[in-house]
Amino acid sequence: MDHISGSTQLNSLLTQINAEGKFPISVLTDFQGLAIAWAATNGMDPERQSAVVAFIQKAAVQVSNQLGMAETEEISFYDINGQHLVCRPFHVNQYGLILAVIVPYRAHSYRRATNHALREIRHIWKTFWE
Repeated sequence: MDHISGSTQLNSLLTQINAEGKFPISVLTDFQGLAIAWAATNGMDPERQSAVVAFIQKAAVQVSNQLGMAETEEISFYDINGQHLVCRPFHVNQYGLILAVIVPYRAHSYRRATNHALREIRHIWKTFWE
């Protein structure tokens, strides 16, 4: 399969969800922090966000294990102004991936856009990398 076309589709999808959700940045990363796809406004650093997201995921796994909880569905990190980072870890077959978006303010809806993105990412991934 043509991996370049798959990457282009993932980047286009993230651009679309940024517009829909009014997110300044969205990143698709693996559990090690490798940025696979992203869409960002000027001044946002997708590689740094990918590394931070992977670090947060590792911490969440440790917390879940210590508390005897199941795998994490979502991790949110809020600042005092209401802006928050939302991390949605998921798997496509054996690949561990994380969709992360910055949500501009607390009352801003993001679940519809991220749920849509997760479905589309799974479809694109299976089409181009399986």
